[in-house]
Amino acid sequence: MPKLYRVDLEDEEKQSLLEMARKGKLSARKLGRAHMLLLAAEGKVDTAIAESLHVHVNTVGRTRRHFVEGGLEWALQERPRPGAARKLDGKQEAFLIALACSQAPAGREHWTMQLLADEMVSLEVVDSVSDETVRRTLRMQRSSPGSRRSGRYRP
Repeated sequence: MPKLYRVDLEDEEKQSLLEMARKGKLSARKLGRAHMLLLAAEGKVDTAIAESLHVHVNTVGRTRRHFVEGGLEWALQERPRPGAARKLDGKQEAFLIALACSQAPAGREHWTMQLLADEMVSLEVVDSVSDETVRRTLRMQRSSPGSRRSGRYRP
């Protein structure tokens, strides 16, 4: 069965890939893609390339497709990854920090992450928030309620 995405390298592309592979001063992923394209241009099948480079066969197929559809640079390029959406917007973060710097609830010496999360929900600042999100948000702000460095210290 013929390959849907056939890699035919021009001489200058092949030389460029060989030079990249010899220097070895690339990211591991880019270097792996260069090796995949070189092996594909030699006529190797995806399963053999995947085995020799210790990658999944789909990775080889995807690299072939990127080369055919977009050229050498597109095949070697790292795609941006979107990441997860933020749990709290700027206003909610500011409220959380102000809440963490406020007086702890009655019967408590200081705020806990879970208490802060529960209070944010009870005040209807957010629909739901986990104590881990609270912890990460406060950590990004380098805020630690009750410490001398946070700006609010109670002896």
